[in-house]
Amino acid sequence: MDPSDVLGHLRKRRSHPAATLADPAPEGAALQEILEAASRVPDHGKLVPWRFILLRGDARHALGAKLVDLLEGRGESLDDTRREQEATRFSRAPLVVAVVSRAAVHPKIPVWEQQLCVGAVCMNLVHAAHASGYAAQWLTEWMAFDEQVGSTLGLAEAERIAGFVHIGTPTQVPAERARPDVETLISEWTPQ
Repeated sequence: MDPSDVLGHLRKRRSHPAATLADPAPEGAALQEILEAASRVPDHGKLVPWRFILLRGDARHALGAKLVDLLEGRGESLDDTRREQEATRFSRAPLVVAVVSRAAVHPKIPVWEQQLCVGAVCMNLVHAAHASGYAAQWLTEWMAFDEQVGSTLGLAEAERIAGFVHIGTPTQVPAERARPDVETLISEWTPQ
């Protein structure tokens, strides 16, 4: 691997808005390779505190319809715009990978460390998609924190959604945004 290629990619990385992602999305061996690359993260104790749920095809639309039903069942009044927004949350990109955190209390490995591991899986998934010629956006939105949505997706009681990674073929160059001034984020500890 040419280290300058990796550094160049990281320095230019931008999320592609899910709505700008089109078919095709990775599938078969290409998707397997991306998920394997995503799983190459520091994992103290080899706990593998994550798993993937693939949302593609008609399942994306069915889940969107369930979101609308869930919100209306809670008494929310959805106008046409909001109904369309909720119904299409998972159909903006041709593939959505729900990254599920299975972080749990362990005698040696703190839950926080496991959660960081799962976050690394999400970021690796974005990088792997881009490196494979696709584009991606890591989103959470309200659905990631909703117990009923988790139940609909088949999450166990202790599982949580770390992110919904939308993947597809980019249709446009994403806009650049202001980035932090790294100099303001650096301090150096010196012994007292």
